[in-house]
Amino acid sequence: MDLSTMAKRRFSTPRATTLIVASSIGTYLLILTGVSNALANTANACSGWPLCNGPWFGSPETTLVFGHRIAAFTVGLLLLWTGYIVLTQSHSSKVRFGLGAALLLYPFEVFIGAQAAVSGTTTAISTIHLVFALTIFSALMAALVWQLEAHDSERVVQTDDPNPEPSPDDEDAKPGSAEPKNPGPLTIGRAYLRLTKPYLWWLLGLVALASMGLAAQGIPPFGTALATIAGGVLAIGASGTFNNVLERDRDKLMARTNDRPLVTDIIPPHRAVAFGFLLLGASMAVFLSFVNVLAAGLGLLAVLFYSVVYTVILKPNTDQNTVIGGAVGALPALIGWAAITDSVGMPAIVLGAVVFLWTPAHFYNLALIYKADYARAGFPMLPVVRGEQTTRRHIAAFLGATMLAAVLLGTASGLGPLYATVAVLFGALFLVATVRLHRIQTDLAAKRTFIAANAYLGAVLFAVVIDTMIV
Repeated sequence: MDLSTMAKRRFSTPRATTLIVASSIGTYLLILTGVSNALANTANACSGWPLCNGPWFGSPETTLVFGHRIAAFTVGLLLLWTGYIVLTQSHSSKVRFGLGAALLLYPFEVFIGAQAAVSGTTTAISTIHLVFALTIFSALMAALVWQLEAHDSERVVQTDDPNPEPSPDDEDAKPGSAEPKNPGPLTIGRAYLRLTKPYLWWLLGLVALASMGLAAQGIPPFGTALATIAGGVLAIGASGTFNNVLERDRDKLMARTNDRPLVTDIIPPHRAVAFGFLLLGASMAVFLSFVNVLAAGLGLLAVLFYSVVYTVILKPNTDQNTVIGGAVGALPALIGWAAITDSVGMPAIVLGAVVFLWTPAHFYNLALIYKADYARAGFPMLPVVRGEQTTRRHIAAFLGATMLAAVLLGTASGLGPLYATVAVLFGALFLVATVRLHRIQTDLAAKRTFIAANAYLGAVLFAVVIDTMIV
């Protein structure tokens, strides 16, 4: 490659990447607003195409439909511009293929939307319309991943502080002070609390609460919700305690975990084991007494999966531990639904899929930051085994999959404009942070992407809770 071509690629890359990101976000906005319009049955308010047969802004429904069409026209122009930049400059064939597929499918997507407006919306047309839209978004996200992959090695790698500040959402990453030789009751109490990994309570509890709201289609019964959250917190505590016991030897080798209570001998292993079983027994008692048998069974499955399948089998033996282990985070969605209906419904499964796919996009950022730690302890985390470039690419890919699952959640659950707005805004923030991680490749960028991931899921779950309460 001559110098002029290299200069051209370096100049065009940021511009092309930014356009692909913008096209992806615009398409995602169209999808979720389209889903919201379909669920609100606003299509009948504007039966003409491309203009409405009547005032364009005569009612809220007409405004929503016509606004969606204006956005579709704008995104179409943006997509054409992006395609021109990518297809006329030096980009990989895979990136061109992704953009070409999106450009090819977009006119068909517009045609299907026009047919629905003129002839009336049916279930078949709505399904085809959604499938085409999701395919276009998938093609754009694939093009983005390939674009980042193609130019990853050309990024300027900055040097971070060799001891990066840990994330505020990861309690175990915080450096601990030296523990007293004769700890008092307060210190011991804090140590037992730390065994339970309380930084996970808010996330998994919020997943269960969102699922209960979906199942109840409103505010869930207070007593059932309280018992479900309490049983879930106790199950999380048991899982965290058993994890501390089983990983105590490896924890000694890692800077981020060498101050855990079992490593510093504040709590002896046999007492930690007893504490874990006490929490597990209390969790089962709460579920069986105040919820139902199905919720108790799913709670027990979550403890066994995290403590045995993930901690003992997956984490020390495969670089796919984070992906498969994401099933643990999906189980609270099933538990929440089971608590209300004594069954497992499709919306709960889709919500669980959102959490499952989000987990790698979230945790791989920590794996990048603490790569040396994991290597020292012998854990085959993805950046240790397959490199940082592959890990960054997987973060982007799993983010795209998470955003697709979030669309399906809105469709399956009948969620409204609030959910759509939050999913688009926080999805865009997460996506921008992920692209920046590829460009800068620093621990600080990984930390910011980790925070963006937490903000995304937290905001989406809160939106689900609020949306279900105002049904």
